Amino acid sequence: QVQLVESGGGLVQPGGSLRLSCAASGSIFKINAMGWYRQAPEKQRELVAVITSGGSTNYADSPKGRFTISRDNAKNTVYLQMNSLKPEDTAVYYCNAVVINTTTFRSSIYWGQGTQVTVSS
Repeated sequence: QVQLVESGGGLVQPGGSLRLSCAASGSIFKINAMGWYRQAPEKQRELVAVITSGGSTNYADSPKGRFTISRDNAKNTVYLQMNSLKPEDTAVYYCNAVVINTTTFRSSIYWGQGTQVTVSS
């Protein structure tokens, strides 16, 4: 199976930047979309950004213009560059990947363990 491991979270000042990364490893057949989600306390998990296998991207309204999602297919890694961070960006950030078994054509969704991002003075 696929394992996703996030890194890069931490404490940052408002207006600062962080770069999150998520590396996929294991028995990987084909990774379609990869994305970043976040969940703040007492809030639903919400989409931050998604990137397709072809590199097309979509963003939620709040981070759009401040965050950039990218991927390196050779490294099976997705990144989230976060600029101009605001306190409301504070959340646990999770990466996910949609993986297709090329033999069975079955789709499976994998989640990382999450990394904490705290934006505070």
